[in-house]
Amino acid sequence: MFLVTGATGSLGRRIVRQLREQETPVRAFVRLFSRYEELEYRGAEIFIGDLKQDKDIEKACQGVDYIISAHGSGSDTQALDYRANIELIDRAKENNIKHFVYISVLGADRGYTDAPVFKAKREVEKYLVASGLNYTILRPSGFSNNLLPLAERFRETGIYLLVGDPQNRSSIVSTDDLAKIAIASVSTEGAKNQIFPVGGPDVLKREDIPRIFSRIFNRDPIVINSPLFVLDGLRSALGLFNPGIQRSLGTLRTLLANEFYCTPQEINNLESIYKIELESLERFLLRYLGS
Repeated sequence: MFLVTGATGSLGRRIVRQLREQETPVRAFVRLFSRYEELEYRGAEIFIGDLKQDKDIEKACQGVDYIISAHGSGSDTQALDYRANIELIDRAKENNIKHFVYISVLGADRGYTDAPVFKAKREVEKYLVASGLNYTILRPSGFSNNLLPLAERFRETGIYLLVGDPQNRSSIVSTDDLAKIAIASVSTEGAKNQIFPVGGPDVLKREDIPRIFSRIFNRDPIVINSPLFVLDGLRSALGLFNPGIQRSLGTLRTLLANEFYCTPQEINNLESIYKIELESLERFLLRYLGS
């Protein structure tokens, strides 16, 4: 039995879906007001709870063999990205969980001081490594599904808003591939007690993304390149009224200001260990949006 947190998120939903396609028992940790009907229809065991409540985490961990922590933080990094994962690890030890898969973020180990999510994920990584549990930590670059709304907007308008340096590189991972890797981690010997950067097979400049959209939808892109100081000004203004928003925008700024890509050697290593051919961003978008 797998326990998947963040089961109604873009990654968690795919993990649950793939597990059920394999007819593997899975407990989906969901919130009461989330949309979990599809997961229930596919035969997942639905556990309604709140990751901010220790008693809910304790109950959810009972009787499971594997945990995949795939939830995000929303607006509460301290409670969800950090404390909930620490509690999950403690309960996993208590219940003799066979393997714990943690979805971190590429760059968690770079020491970004202005990015709360990165800091929280790095501390959880260190706690998991020291826990004595069998673990796999996955550090993905950007999720390909996050570009689907931008692609849809481009299809309608031809406009693409690019914030920051268009030369910054990334290796955006197919969210479906990331789900496959997360599941396979519990049974892949080479993944035991390892930390992996996870990206797509291509290192893309950010200016390449509207070009990909252009090829898919056969229309010329109108690229609006906004400098980072516009975000900085907005962040400072909002911070006067809500320091919490200012802090959360620090993570966004970190993502926009820096490069997040995997080297060809890292991708080759990942494909070799997991016996997978990673999907390019263009192929992912064509599967979902191509006509």
